[in-house]
Amino acid sequence: MSFYSRDELESLGLAHVGSQVLLSRRAVIYNPARISIGSNVRIDDFCLLSAGDGGIEIGDFVHIAVYCSLIGAGRITLQDFSGLSSRVSVYSSNDDYSGAHLTNPTVPAPFTGVSHADVLIGRHAIVGAGAVILPGITLGEGVAVGALSLVTKSCEGFGVYSGVPARRIRSRGQGLLELEQQFLAQRNAVLP
Repeated sequence: MSFYSRDELESLGLAHVGSQVLLSRRAVIYNPARISIGSNVRIDDFCLLSAGDGGIEIGDFVHIAVYCSLIGAGRITLQDFSGLSSRVSVYSSNDDYSGAHLTNPTVPAPFTGVSHADVLIGRHAIVGAGAVILPGITLGEGVAVGALSLVTKSCEGFGVYSGVPARRIRSRGQGLLELEQQFLAQRNAVLP
């Protein structure tokens, strides 16, 4: 994988870019001035980040795997230590499927019923391969979403969700919170 250099990252026109950012040269970025990337972030090949008016905010220690899409007019936020596995799609805009409106971007806005709503992927949330997150969803802290799930409703923290539509199937352990503290303490001990 080939990543942008620091100078190249700064020339992209991103709203903010932290340190230790690995952004693949094969990722596609639309509206970079509305995209903020924290530190220790990796965005792999063939990802699409298309920021609408709400923008995209990526925290620290976040991984976005190959072929992920983050698209829409609403705000999309990925908090610290969250991750998207390959082919995850996160939408903050959605067409009206009821038949009351025309659909697709070739039709002028007054004839469409596109809705927009912010999406929040909480700290330590992890989303499995091929999952789809719809507008208006909040994945609480520590949520795990199974592969190929369709998330149509917000998910409460430290739950494991799976299915179409996704539903809570069990609780997720919270040991990772202690590991986060140990990791950060160790990291801070060696930083100048």
